[in-house]
Formats: sequence, C-alpha cells, structure tokens
Amino acid sequence: MADDPERIPLAVVGAHLAGERLHHQLTDRGAVLIAATTTSARYRFHVLDEPAPARPALERVADGASIEVEVWGLDPAGFGTFVAGVAPPLAIGSVELADGTWVSGFVCESGGLAAATDITRFGGWRAWRAAQADPPIRL
Repeated sequence: MADDPERIPLAVVGAHLAGERLHHQLTDRGAVLIAATTTSARYRFHVLDEPAPARPALERVADGASIEVEVWGLDPAGFGTFVAGVAPPLAIGSVELADGTWVSGFVCESGGLAAATDITRFGGWRAWRAAQADPPIRL
C-alpha cells in the first residue's frame, strides 16, 4: 500500500466504488485511488435494504471471506467531511486488507445487521449488483 502522509486511506465497499452512484463524494473531495484489492478473509458482507436504496454492510468475523474493496486517499479535511456524512448503522472503523495492513473503512454496527441479507458469496458489491440485474431464465 502506498504510504502518503498527506492522505488518509479509506476502504470503500459499495456505492462509493468507482462507477457507483456515490463515487463523486470521494472525487469531489480530491480523493485518489491507492489500491483495488480485497479485505482479509475475516469478513461477512451484507446488504441493508432499509432505508432504501440498498447499502452494503461489512462485518468482521473470525472466519469469513475476502471482499472486494477500493482504497482511496483523502486529505485530512476531505476525510473529516466525508466521515461526518456517514449515516448509521454504517460507520468508519478499522478494516484489515488482504496484505495484512489496516486502514479506515466502512463497517456496520452490529445492531444494523439484524434484518440484513448475507451476500458474502458474491465477493463484492459489483458482483452482487450484477447478479441482481440478470433477468430470470424463462423456458
């Protein structure tokens, strides 16, 4: 992971990924892509359906899977204004990456997972969204 003391690394897992609907919230703050990688294999990945639109929820567990993430670097002011806008039950916490490093990133408060749907098997937000777009096969 590139070490830039001027930028705070932030792992994103859903709507803030490049090409997704909230990505502009990073680029408007001058964020730069540091890495496209995965978490360590210690996560479960969920979707929160309420309140709409659907939001991803990352949960750290003892034995899980690797989940696709992008790590974006923000200057301290941009990081502060970004974090201030994160709505519960999502939060910014520590996320372990595949290479063993830890960065700030999106996590979910445990209470927010009660009605969530586990989507870990997809390995990431993009794959889950692509599966939702596939029409059923009709015979």
